[in-house]
Amino acid sequence: MSSLPPLFLDIAIILITAGVITVVFKWLKQPLVLGYIVAGFFIGPYFPWFPAVKDAADVHVWSDIGIVFLMFALGLEFSIKKLKKVGATGAITALTELAIMFLLGSSVGRLLGWQPMDCIFLGCMLSISSTSIIIKSFEDLRLKQQKFTSSVTAVLIVEDLIAVLLLVILSTVSVSRNFDGGELVMSFVKLIFFLIVWFTFGIFLIPTFLRWMRRYMTEETLCIVSVGLCFGMVVLASYAGFSTALGAFVMGAILAETIEADVIHRIITPIKNLFCAVFFVSVGMLVDPHILVKYIVPILVIAATVVFFKSAAATLGFILSGKDLKTSVQSGFCFCQIGEFSFIIAGLGLSFGVINPDLYPIIVSVSIVTTFVTPYMIKGALPLYNKVEPRLPQRVKDALERYSNSAKQTNKSGSVRSFLRKQFSSILLYSVINVAILLLSSSLLKPFLNRVFVTSSGTPSLWGNLIGMTATLLCILPFVWALAVRNVNRAKIRELLDSTEYSQAIVIPVLLLRYFLALFFIGLVIGRYIHLAVGFLIILAVFIVLMMLFSKRVIGFYQRIENQFVSNFNSRQAQQSFKIPTLLENNFYLERIPVTQYSSFAGLRLMDTNFREDYGINVVSIERAGQIHDLPQKEMLILPGDRLSVMGSEDQIAHLRSALDVEPDMLIHDHSDNELNIYRLTVHDNNPFIGQTISESRFSQHYHAMIIAIEREGEQILNPRSYTRFEDGDIVWFVSPEELDIHKFTRE
Repeated sequence: MSSLPPLFLDIAIILITAGVITVVFKWLKQPLVLGYIVAGFFIGPYFPWFPAVKDAADVHVWSDIGIVFLMFALGLEFSIKKLKKVGATGAITALTELAIMFLLGSSVGRLLGWQPMDCIFLGCMLSISSTSIIIKSFEDLRLKQQKFTSSVTAVLIVEDLIAVLLLVILSTVSVSRNFDGGELVMSFVKLIFFLIVWFTFGIFLIPTFLRWMRRYMTEETLCIVSVGLCFGMVVLASYAGFSTALGAFVMGAILAETIEADVIHRIITPIKNLFCAVFFVSVGMLVDPHILVKYIVPILVIAATVVFFKSAAATLGFILSGKDLKTSVQSGFCFCQIGEFSFIIAGLGLSFGVINPDLYPIIVSVSIVTTFVTPYMIKGALPLYNKVEPRLPQRVKDALERYSNSAKQTNKSGSVRSFLRKQFSSILLYSVINVAILLLSSSLLKPFLNRVFVTSSGTPSLWGNLIGMTATLLCILPFVWALAVRNVNRAKIRELLDSTEYSQAIVIPVLLLRYFLALFFIGLVIGRYIHLAVGFLIILAVFIVLMMLFSKRVIGFYQRIENQFVSNFNSRQAQQSFKIPTLLENNFYLERIPVTQYSSFAGLRLMDTNFREDYGINVVSIERAGQIHDLPQKEMLILPGDRLSVMGSEDQIAHLRSALDVEPDMLIHDHSDNELNIYRLTVHDNNPFIGQTISESRFSQHYHAMIIAIEREGEQILNPRSYTRFEDGDIVWFVSPEELDIHKFTRE
């Protein structure tokens, strides 16, 4: 018999232990994530009375895969349009929390007598919350559809982006012991650049690919393709110097804009659950009771700082961003833990040898403690608000309400400000696309042509450079044209120039900047392949730009590219029956909600649901078996599996979702054997049934019974039809849930 790899035994131990422990935690009505951590402690190296995992390295790889799937699923539930709505909330809250926790963390380190570098790293570790812990807690507590969770998600994404920058800063500090501002700026520019490139090309290419392949897609192939795209983006993010979690989230966010998003999320959920279980179990394996005892004071102090002050800092951030007090408390109390990024930061410090080695196990222990506390803090936020809010002075309530209302008001920008915002958005987008094409040309096309076209002396041939230059120019030509003239409305510009005294000093330089950048990119391409005089490059670039301005083919080609991008970006929204007007979209949402078989509304007519009266929403359409019924009639039944497109406010839709998308408290219900009684009846000539059909006898109505067979002249008639007539001597077999005490019947 061949030897079994240790990984098989490890996975068996992990999943069996996790399964048993989580069933116990489910019985205790506790979040499953806590059960995973406890299971990890039992099978870890520090609990000797239980089978332990042998190959921790392979388990760590599986846990990394769990993080990838968790972030991928988060991206699928995320919407770029929603991020735009809550972007200010995410940025203000994340930066407020970062500043407060960095100061508190470094101060706590000093109070504990730690070295300056330990204090700096501790402040950074306490600044970043755990996306995986919070999202998993939302799932276990069934809070994902609550109003405040979208704001929490936005803050988590901003925090993940900040964590990437922190890794760069700490790497610089670890090497030079000084902050390198230039390195920080370059890292930020690099991050923005790659995000724009990934989203732009991803949204242009991937929905188009899925649309072409839709007729050949099954659930199996869609699962393989989507997971492949996820890990492909993970690899690209890793090569670019970013975390795998960021790459998984980006691909999820791209696929979230496709029609297939809901199906992809449904089919990858079991895979995500499996690998996420391994991840949280692996976290529990790091719990060392000896470390807890040795460093109990620092662990408790740091954990208390995280639980109380981090929650307070996040709550303050939400208040500053304009959220009301209730939403701020509910959202802020989610940020009471540290997680995977803290481990990465600690590992970075250890690799450079700039922090105390004991800091790593301390942070792991703090993470375990705060992970246990997180679900209880989330559940306790609303009861705490209900106790505190009535005791607040009225002037404080009025001040908070005024601040929240003022922050929610839409500030209409002036014409010049609106012009600048649109122009700089276009400049940034098209410049990034052109730079990406130039990088691909320089790193892939030019080396290839230099290998193919070489002179006898071994130097690159002129023909190769000409081909490369021409191909690159053709690729960037539509985007250079867009950079020069896209969103430049001449009538609007004349109006701006005549509107204010200083508008000429603003509008004209911006337009000149666009023309200069267009010339710059063309000159950069030519200079990269052919070294000619600067004057000739400028003349040639101007000539090409002029040709672009008057080329209908170039304009038409770019218009097709832009229309394809806009179509892909709005493909999921296009499945809705109509688009909510811009003036109303801040107050109304249009969402599709599935109706599960456990919903109390399944089987009811639309007119009997009282959706508008009880929930304040309207049902716009019902999707059933691939067909969409717009403005359904009030007599239409709601069936399990239907997807209702409903319109209402965010609170109203969240309330309705909890009633439609219902999960069972118990997945499988027992059905005891022999709950139906079986009876045998012999029909004699004096029986009133003789000569009647089964339908005419109304047998089922009289006895709440169902006839399953009739024996006649030694033959059996199984499931007799309703028109079968009873004859003398028939033996009728029937079942009933009731105890029938009729003397004409003989029970067997």
